[in-house]
Parts: sequence; structure tokens; C-alpha cells
Amino acid sequence: QDRFLKLLVAQLNNQDPMNPLDNAQMTTQMAQINTVTGLQTLNLTMQTMAEQFSTMQQIQGISLIGRSVLSEGDRMSLDDKTGKGMFDLAGAASSVKVEIVTPGGVAVDAIDMGAQEGGRLNFEWDASKYQGNAAELRFRVTAANGETAVKATPLTQSQVLATGSKSGALTLTLADGSTVNYANILGVL
Repeated sequence: QDRFLKLLVAQLNNQDPMNPLDNAQMTTQMAQINTVTGLQTLNLTMQTMAEQFSTMQQIQGISLIGRSVLSEGDRMSLDDKTGKGMFDLAGAASSVKVEIVTPGGVAVDAIDMGAQEGGRLNFEWDASKYQGNAAELRFRVTAANGETAVKATPLTQSQVLATGSKSGALTLTLADGSTVNYANILGVL
């Protein structure tokens, strides 16, 4: 933009006084100067808005510290030997089954939830039966409507410990040690 303006000013300064630019050419060049100036102003305005948006995101993120959020994941929350989990079911299913599995994928227990409507569902599991470290366990959901599989998205509930920013996007540091982009938060509890 600066080079364009310098070139235009140099052209005007070095034109032949006996053969100056005609009015149409001069008007075109003035319009080009106004366009470049308008673009510079627009860029500055957009940069200011982006900075304000980033600040607003940080303030919003700070308000989440200490709150529990839902993100995609297969960890259960444990309290008093009860495992609790949630998942989103894409549609109605005639059979829904939740399996409690080790990190290696070996099933240690199962919960038959029967027929369910679509939407966000939760379950509880008695972890007192398990002899190992229940905090390491995960869950997986299988759902079907007759012979057709129904998509089930497992959700992890975790407390927000801190906020940050990565590539201009708000990130949340969760109690389980993971960092998740704010755009991937599916709910606030």
C-alpha cells in the first residue's frame, strides 16, 4: 500500500507539465488513493475488534474457573465409589449399553440402559465392586435402533482450573490435566 502511494505521488510529481493527466485519469487515481486509505482504516478497525474479542474471551474464560464443563471424552467422574458419566445419543435407540472398560479396552462391567430417546443421557455405576484403581477406567457406549447403529458421543465432566490462549483461541485447562479449546466445550454445569 505504501509502495502504491509512493509510486502514485512520484508519477504525479514527474508528469509532463505540457501534457498533464486528463481529468478521468486523475479521478481514477484519486479514487485509488481513497480505496487504499479505506483499506488501511478497515484493517486497523478489524485488528482492534479482534483484540477486543480476545479480551472478552479471556474474561468469559475466567468466569468458568472452578465450574465443571462437558467435553468429548470417555472418562467418568468418581465420588464415594460411584462412577458417573454422560453421553449424547444422536437419536432414539431400542437398546443402549454402557461398558466400563480398562485403558486397554477390556470390559469390566456393563450397564444395560434399554430403550432411550435421543439427547443427553447420564448413567451411574457402582465402582465399589471394582478391585483396581477405578479412576483409570473409561466407558464406551453402543446403541442401536433395531439393526441400525445410533451414534453415541461420550462426554467427560471436568472442572476448569485455568484459562489461556492458543493461536488467538480461548483454551481451558481442566482438572484431569488436559487442555481443551473453548469451541469444543459442549456444556457448562
